[in-house]
Amino acid sequence: MVIKGDHVEVDDETTPVELPQHDPRTVELVLAIRGGDVDALRRLLAADPRLARAWLTGRNGGFRTPLHVVADWPGYFPNGPQIAALLIAAGADPSFRHPSRCDETPLHWAASSDDVDVAAALIDGGADIEVPGGSIGTPLANAVGYGCWQVARLLVARGARIGSLWEAAALGDRARVDEFLAGDPPPAAGAIDAAFWQACHGGQRRMAEYLLAQGASIDAVPDYAGQQTAIEAAGSADTQRQILVDWLTERSAGSSSS
Repeated sequence: MVIKGDHVEVDDETTPVELPQHDPRTVELVLAIRGGDVDALRRLLAADPRLARAWLTGRNGGFRTPLHVVADWPGYFPNGPQIAALLIAAGADPSFRHPSRCDETPLHWAASSDDVDVAAALIDGGADIEVPGGSIGTPLANAVGYGCWQVARLLVARGARIGSLWEAAALGDRARVDEFLAGDPPPAAGAIDAAFWQACHGGQRRMAEYLLAQGASIDAVPDYAGQQTAIEAAGSADTQRQILVDWLTERSAGSSSS
């Protein structure tokens, strides 16, 4: 065992090293990942293979792994899919959650930023697509809840289970919606209202019409939607487009000021 500063390293290739955010190795690792520097990452991993599985800790108890870093908000870091594949090949666990907490997996994070390319790399690397415990639920629930339609469709195509009426409505899956509506007991009125709102959120015109005919209230707003009405949800940009708009805005502002 080697004690360095405020963390402990165990001389065991199978034991992850825990690194605080101010550790020089953490800084190098994060810069290489977010900068898409594949060569720099290869050099770091060659010098210490445990870095692929490192636990990166923050000042306030925050926790992430290198795969979380590449999947982090707002996503779309340069060479993200290649970085994710390299880390997995070096031993990173694409389904990792802290053993004593209910943290989200890297796939939960990619699902919440709609980084579909990184999500695909994680799934290709063996990520569990049904793992629970996200801020909303499974990676699919996160993707649908945050309007991340590219990752949502990827997850369904890769076999993710649509686990609720509101998810099915948002994705326009009529057969799955009918299964939930025919349940015993049938869904409550509030659940049908929420499904209608989600259908509008997902741009599902026919599904919205269908649920309205099933008794949904056109004016109902789910608690989690704040004050956003169904018509406002229908007209809002999805997560991927909003990230693109923000990126373009930042660069346009920088260009005009130079």
